[in-house]
Amino acid sequence: MCDRPQTYSQLVSLAAPSDAPAVAIDNLVKRYGELVAVDRLSLTVPRGTVLALLGPNGAGKTSTVEICEGFRRPDAGTVRVLGCDPIADHGALRPRIGAMLQGGGAYQAARAGEMLRLVASYARDPLDPAVLLDRLGLQDVVRTPFRRLSGGQQQRLSLAMAIVGRPELVFLDEPTAGLDPQARHATWELVTSLKDAGVTVLLTTHYMEEAERLADQVVVIDHGRCVACGTPAELTHTGAQGQLRFRARPGLDVADLALAAGARVSEAAGAYLVEGAVDPDMLAAVTAWCARQGVLAEDLRVQTRTLEDVFLELTGRELRS
Repeated sequence: MCDRPQTYSQLVSLAAPSDAPAVAIDNLVKRYGELVAVDRLSLTVPRGTVLALLGPNGAGKTSTVEICEGFRRPDAGTVRVLGCDPIADHGALRPRIGAMLQGGGAYQAARAGEMLRLVASYARDPLDPAVLLDRLGLQDVVRTPFRRLSGGQQQRLSLAMAIVGRPELVFLDEPTAGLDPQARHATWELVTSLKDAGVTVLLTTHYMEEAERLADQVVVIDHGRCVACGTPAELTHTGAQGQLRFRARPGLDVADLALAAGARVSEAAGAYLVEGAVDPDMLAAVTAWCARQGVLAEDLRVQTRTLEDVFLELTGRELRS
């Protein structure tokens, strides 16, 4: 086992963060002909935090991120990234941000190690490419051309290219798409290390578990507008109707339980479902009711809404092209 640093925070140190947000978007509008891709969107990303920008296909996520990166011009509104205008100050801003692109952003014939060293050569004080390759499990494909890497390996190399220049802000577009569970968890650990080092991360993903695990703040957009924002806990608990499930002798009278727990109660073949505000009082009511019935609640489980449940409630369940 090598003795190289194992976390990004051990590899990089940043200047003391400013009080100004890393990203500030105010009433952003982006049109493509008659299509309004981004419709008066406003959001703020505090420095040193992870923000997950979620939405179905066509919601405006990519357009928003590309405007922040300086690749597209907004039609209206203002965008400031690290206090700079992404278009007017692009030259000064470029060395301070990193971007992980879905397409990889690498030359197809370039070998993995060569490509990362090339990107590192553009930075004033880059990380050691060998350390990143080792950290992301790419040390065995250093001499493999990019086009011959697996999809997951290309994703990990793209992540390494995004952070090798010690950016203050990183844009990650679907960072774990196509990765196996081991690589996904390694990527999650690296994103956490980025945050611990004071790096700001703006993340787009279709993995709700990923957003729930990594994000300090979640912004859900649909049809170019913000439909919800908050911490993962706030989004999953605000107005949430939790569920408490257990098994017991079938056919018990649940009317008393419904009154005691202040919730809806149903039963099917001995499987009992209690729906309402799951809290200590509800749990006490259920166990007391079971005691009065002379039954032992088996397989007692408390479940609340997941971020995926919230996402589907907000954006619908129909397929998007």
